[in-house]
Amino acid sequence: MSTQTIERMAVEIDGAGDPVILVHGLGGSSNTFCPQMLALSQHRAIRPDLPGSGRSRLHGEKLSIEKFADRIIAMAGILNVRRAVLAGHSMGTIVCQHVAAQAPELAVGLVLFGPILEPSPAARDVFRERAKRARAEDMQGIADGLIGAALSAETRQKRLAAVAFVRESLMRQDPEGYASTCEALAEARAVDPERIACPVLLVTGEDDQTAPPSAVHMMRERFRRASATVFPKCGHWTTIERPEECNQSLREFLSRNRP
Repeated sequence: MSTQTIERMAVEIDGAGDPVILVHGLGGSSNTFCPQMLALSQHRAIRPDLPGSGRSRLHGEKLSIEKFADRIIAMAGILNVRRAVLAGHSMGTIVCQHVAAQAPELAVGLVLFGPILEPSPAARDVFRERAKRARAEDMQGIADGLIGAALSAETRQKRLAAVAFVRESLMRQDPEGYASTCEALAEARAVDPERIACPVLLVTGEDDQTAPPSAVHMMRERFRRASATVFPKCGHWTTIERPEECNQSLREFLSRNRP
């Protein structure tokens, strides 16, 4: 494993082989995909902390989904990655879609955990309010609230290490970076799924309130080449709540879609 600073992002790079770029969501970091390293032992796994998240400082810039996508594309160029599978979680799934639409020559395929096209009007308001709470230094309150809303009852009762991971991931975020990311997500706009020509795998949990199965199945119909998988008793933090199932889905997708 090596950690590099690329495009002012902390980037974890593991292994060798066909590249996979993994993009975390709001409140996440490169660590969101630590469980997936087991499935990527034969690949070059590239995991950035997006600007304002994890170890990547904000540097006073205004964030946007488009800016995130630009950074991912620039990072790929610096690392001499011409073709890659992109995997994203939550907000990261929007970023991956923007990358695939903007740089179709880069995207071999998309694996989207907890996928969304864009936030609903109600969700946009929630993110704007959460930005205010973050700036009021209430990251603990945000984390505690999301544990109840974003994780399944099964996870909260039986997978306490997953609960601890999600809580710590949220509480360790820089408040201003988190607030700015909330505002970027509140302004996120979908790309036309018809612009995405590569294969797409949509993965969600049956208890995911952010990416409910009904919405994900509707989303699947809008892509040219998409399939969907729903994990039982799983909430929104798919890669952490159901790592074994996510890894199996990822392995199968990678075996079918190579640069």
